[in-house]
Amino acid sequence: MKPRVAVRGIVMSGDRLLLVNAWPGNQSELLCAPGGGVEAGTSLPDNLIREIHEETGLTVSVGEQVLVNEFHDPNGTFHQIDIYFRCDITGGEIDDTWTDPEGVVHTRRFVTRAEMTRLKVKPDSLADVAWETAAVSYDPLEPIVR
Repeated sequence: MKPRVAVRGIVMSGDRLLLVNAWPGNQSELLCAPGGGVEAGTSLPDNLIREIHEETGLTVSVGEQVLVNEFHDPNGTFHQIDIYFRCDITGGEIDDTWTDPEGVVHTRRFVTRAEMTRLKVKPDSLADVAWETAAVSYDPLEPIVR
């Protein structure tokens, strides 16, 4: 199986980072940056703008690329490459009544770095990249977490 390519956004509001739960049916408490799979023939930024809007209702502009993260299922065939970009909110706001059209994302929230330490979040380098305390550009292959 070929690796799946996805894009994710580092979306900050003041000192808070936007996280989503992308496990249908509350199967996991794992949070991540919003984003999703890349559609062929569409640029990475355009894919990210679409994905963030679908998952959160927010409109964003896409800035610099800051991280490439890989994860896989060591006991299966799943392998995904996530490319992270900084994003600025240009419209909308987080609304609890927003519904992801694909029915995957059910939780979206902004968290401080201190709050993030008490949450189950992937990838491991997300906080350092979001708050720019590390110049991480590649995050080595991690096992998938459920």
